[in-house]
Amino acid sequence: MRNPFALKERPGDEAPPEIYGYRPYLLAFSASWASAMYGYDSAFIGGTINLPSFQRRFGLADADPSAKADLSSNIVSTFQGGAFFGCAMGFFFAERFGRKPMLILSAVMFALGAALQMVGHLGTLYGGRVLTGWGVGASAMILPIFVSECSPALIRGRLVGTFEIMLQVALVFGFWVNYGVNENVSPDGDTQWHIPVAVQFVPAGLLIISMLPIPESPRWLVSKGKLQQARKSLGWIRHLPEDHPYLVRELTMIEAAVTHEVESTGQAHGGWTQIFKEMIQKGIRGRIVLCCFLVMFQNFTGINAINYYSPTIFRSIGFTGTSVGLLATGIFGIVKMVATLLYAFLLVDKVGRQPLLLIGGAGAGFAMFYLAGYSKISGSFEGTPAMDAGAKCAVAMVYIYALFYGFSWNGIPWLFTSEVLPTRVRTLGVAFCICWQWLTQFIVVYSLPHMILSITYGTFLFFGCCTVLAIIFAWLFVPETKGVQLEDMDLLFGTNVPILSWQARRNYVDARNARAALSDQVAAKKDVAEVEEA
Repeated sequence: MRNPFALKERPGDEAPPEIYGYRPYLLAFSASWASAMYGYDSAFIGGTINLPSFQRRFGLADADPSAKADLSSNIVSTFQGGAFFGCAMGFFFAERFGRKPMLILSAVMFALGAALQMVGHLGTLYGGRVLTGWGVGASAMILPIFVSECSPALIRGRLVGTFEIMLQVALVFGFWVNYGVNENVSPDGDTQWHIPVAVQFVPAGLLIISMLPIPESPRWLVSKGKLQQARKSLGWIRHLPEDHPYLVRELTMIEAAVTHEVESTGQAHGGWTQIFKEMIQKGIRGRIVLCCFLVMFQNFTGINAINYYSPTIFRSIGFTGTSVGLLATGIFGIVKMVATLLYAFLLVDKVGRQPLLLIGGAGAGFAMFYLAGYSKISGSFEGTPAMDAGAKCAVAMVYIYALFYGFSWNGIPWLFTSEVLPTRVRTLGVAFCICWQWLTQFIVVYSLPHMILSITYGTFLFFGCCTVLAIIFAWLFVPETKGVQLEDMDLLFGTNVPILSWQARRNYVDARNARAALSDQVAAKKDVAEVEEA
């Protein structure tokens, strides 16, 4: 039977076809239930806050606009606060005990947080939001690392893209669950808002069950000196016997990379102090700065403003009524999910990372500027505008934004951050970058209700200008990593990061050619020696 996962074209790739079987996809799918936790929360909370039963229970129904903005900001942003600390603390646990146990613990914390939110008191709601944020912050930090470390280079983008696919599928569920309960469940009791909150248990439970049979990351095992376990884990993932030449060669490359990282600091193997020192070395610290800018721009292009407050955004361009706003939000989620599927399966490993950032940023920025202009001209923040061609075009622009953002800035910063750092510092480096991501996301989601009240159409203008800056940054400083082995990232970046993106790629090609020429010379000398000996 033909392997349905096999690559049609693998130019210059000598890897056996078995490594492109179902197992890497199974691993990525199992771990990505963690991103489903993240995606569902990103979608459901904004709609749930607008449900009549939720507003009555937590005092939003009778609050004045300023008080309602404060309370909404607090309810949403406590999640980001918990995620920040979960990401920071998750590093120590993941580095000490491994990637797999960290994902399982994150699911447990997330489920505990969901249980607290069900109680119905504002204090326990805040506490539950912090715990679910802790679980998402820790798992979102380690998930792309885990999948990236286990993936063959040619399909790494596709497999890490599973993170975004699951996130977007869960995001769609979050939008439509709120629409469903608003239409079909009475607002008189608590059942209407209990249902969307309780659905959080589903991805958490499936993450625990799915991860139990999955092996640990072989690269993490090598970094801890557990070579036999690493060989067994890599053999399962690659679907090859442990003595297969390809598997032996790959494991040797991983060991050599880890050894080089240890020798570069002149310290003994292991220890968090050493990892901190390695992270601030020349050539590594620059990559971390690069990743921090990427995840910052990911938030300041405005996506989380729409994710968390989509009903509010749709009201600002003329959609009134809870049901209408939730319906428009549900369609937004579907468009974003379709764009993510295009990104993961058709674009990221063929078109590359940098071109998608540029194209996607241009489309998303144009949509934001149109929304700013429409809101200013129509006065949609002061009253309900007529549902004319301009209003319909404004709605279309929200969906165009979702399409362009979905195949670019939505997933590439996560992928890029997970793949460019050396193995031994990857966990700490990614944790630092994702903590920064949660901090900037906190700023956006906490500020948005107040921005809408105070600067109205300037909210869209602000995000549009940030998108222009993001495009310039990506063009100048983000090199293409498509098809680059994780152990070859040092050849791409060298020690002069950040450098211009095209210079980095040229350095990588030159270094690869030089290494190949040296390998040919060594092989030729070996052949001559064998002939002379014969």
